[in-house]
Amino acid sequence: MPTVLTRLTWCLFALSIGVLVWPPDPEWAGEAMLRVDGLTRLMAVVTTFVSGIVHSFSRRYMAGAKRLNAFYGRLFGLTLIVLLLTAANHLVLFAAAWTAMGWVLADLIGHVRGWPQAQAASWYARRFFLGGSALLASALGLLGIRAGTWTIDGTLAAVEGLSTPLVGGAAALLLLAAMVQSALVPFHRWLLSSMTTPTPVSAFMHAGLVNAGGVLLARFAPVVFELPAVMLSIVLVGGVSALLGQAWVLVQTDVKRQLGASTVAQMGFMVLQCGLGFIPAALAHLLLHGLYKAYLFLASGSVVEHTQPEPGDRPSPSVLGGAVTLVTALAGGALFATLTGKSLTALDSGTLLTVFVVLAVLHATRTLVHRPSLSRTVRLWLVPGVLLPTIALYAGVYTAVGALLAGLPGAVAPTAFTPLHGGLVVIFVLAYLAIDRGWHRTSTRLYVALLNTSQPVSTTLLHNRDQYNAY
Repeated sequence: MPTVLTRLTWCLFALSIGVLVWPPDPEWAGEAMLRVDGLTRLMAVVTTFVSGIVHSFSRRYMAGAKRLNAFYGRLFGLTLIVLLLTAANHLVLFAAAWTAMGWVLADLIGHVRGWPQAQAASWYARRFFLGGSALLASALGLLGIRAGTWTIDGTLAAVEGLSTPLVGGAAALLLLAAMVQSALVPFHRWLLSSMTTPTPVSAFMHAGLVNAGGVLLARFAPVVFELPAVMLSIVLVGGVSALLGQAWVLVQTDVKRQLGASTVAQMGFMVLQCGLGFIPAALAHLLLHGLYKAYLFLASGSVVEHTQPEPGDRPSPSVLGGAVTLVTALAGGALFATLTGKSLTALDSGTLLTVFVVLAVLHATRTLVHRPSLSRTVRLWLVPGVLLPTIALYAGVYTAVGALLAGLPGAVAPTAFTPLHGGLVVIFVLAYLAIDRGWHRTSTRLYVALLNTSQPVSTTLLHNRDQYNAY
């Protein structure tokens, strides 16, 4: 079964590439149950590629494990469910696929039946998934009944004629369902408690399945973008998760939990981009983060080591290093704005997106400039030569995804700059300064607060190595 299902997954990937290059007949795309649009084709390629890698990796990683056929059956079934979810054009079918996705994922989290911690993590995640499914079903039920149609296309077309309280309530329910699935604050503990999951499942989960919250917001963009208050709420919850997730990364002591906290931060930033009205930017982020996070999880075993930082490990900052960092960040933001058509003068959500790109490049450049393993010449002069082409690549992916999603309703809906946006920028800048100055290391109270708020459920924790080695 592992061999057969691995080959079938790669066949699905080849088929998805074919559908991406040669789209199906547009007339077929309007069927009542299924349709294939740009979002479907993009997610099919991402899902099947990551799933194929995970299937192939698992043939070695899971060799000799108990219930191997059950593992592969659920992994392949989960791939099919995600494909069905992205192609569903019926509200009931979409809700059913969403529920099935959570149920099968919870089974994979608890794959090791004799491991109490794995079973506790599975049950804890299942409760979150069932709650998220109930929220989604309620939102879709409200929309379907009031719109008088049960197709997604028909419902989205009827949104403008629905009452404001109904649309606002449905959008709030959809946002909550997306937050649960993408493990945003305060629903993050199910993800941080799932570290007993087999590493291949962690790769698939962090690279693809938690992204379903962004897919949900993208699919129902006309609903969540209808009211400015909802879009501001999306920006707020995304920003909070991005900041806290990044702060939690700094205090983790094991590799997988660092990656889990990083996923919370990245999902927050993805949702924030949705709130700014740029679905293509969110999905480009989803694509690149998914591939990178899958690699990090599958390679996590090779980077585990017991080390103690030495006082001289961190190079002291210099004026030249600070100048290189600042210039590279500003050049990266200008390059991104130029290649994606964002204005640097008009204050809107596009400008805000560019500011966040500048901060991201600033953080990445600072990290590389202060890396002791690189020589001074490399750190100061080759860093811009690496990061600026990376920004150009990101802008290219963003543009390509935008072209692919051109027919998606409400894919781009820039909003006006508000005091909330300005306050969020100030908080992000302060957070960058806090990381740069190492406040989490100098303040015991802050360190303990971050550590406590990022703790998984106690019943999922391993207390000694024998518990791990036994399974």
